Amino acid sequence: MKAKSLLFTITSILFLVAVQLAEPQQPGKIPRIGVLSPGSASLTSERSDSFRRGLRELAYIEGKNIFIEIRYAEGKQDRLYELALDLVKLKVDVIVTATTPGVLAAKKATSTIPIVFAGAGDPVTSGLVSNLAHPGENITGLSILGPELEGKRLELLKETFPKITRVAYLLDPTNTGTGLAGLQAAAPALGLQLQTLEVRSAKDFDSAFEAVLRKGAQAITVAAVPIISINQKRIIETSPLKTGCQRSIHTASSSTVVA
Repeated sequence: MKAKSLLFTITSILFLVAVQLAEPQQPGKIPRIGVLSPGSASLTSERSDSFRRGLRELAYIEGKNIFIEIRYAEGKQDRLYELALDLVKLKVDVIVTATTPGVLAAKKATSTIPIVFAGAGDPVTSGLVSNLAHPGENITGLSILGPELEGKRLELLKETFPKITRVAYLLDPTNTGTGLAGLQAAAPALGLQLQTLEVRSAKDFDSAFEAVLRKGAQAITVAAVPIISINQKRIIETSPLKTGCQRSIHTASSSTVVA
């Protein structure tokens, strides 16, 4: 809870900086934040509450001296660009979003409205920014993923469950910057075989779980992408490793179920 509150408080601060750098507001105009959410209202309610709380701590009260427009993609990445365009048409002062597809959609929709991302994959590799020190263009934010971090998470998994030898990794291939490169680099040194399984939609999970059983994976780790976030409960409850599951490990970018 504290981590999420801190994350969105920082995002709020980044928003304020973005607004200050934008064109001067018209007298009497109330700034408007556009939030582009790759997930659903129910899935992101806790984060939305943290976001609003962070703004209130900075004396920005929704409906009083600031407006918030939220658009939910419900895990459907093909809707992100359309929703981003909707926010642009509303002439919001800044767009706050998360995940690499969310940022890319906002970037495609506008080159002038400031974009603040509250968490994305490797922003340089994904082409979101030119470099971390000087992102350039109209984009800034927080990155929660890097090849070295994914390798470290795999290392922690191995330390926690030293007997595992095969790990299945669920990812959406249409989402760049998922951390696959970091996992592939770290796995051999840890004595682990990595089984990558693609899930582009909800209907792909059944076949992915069948492959987990067929190949004998002893753990499942997932990329932080919308389709997986939307189906997180399903993954935990219907995973073929659920029986005898020792624990669920949650990190900033992924969840892991271990048999």
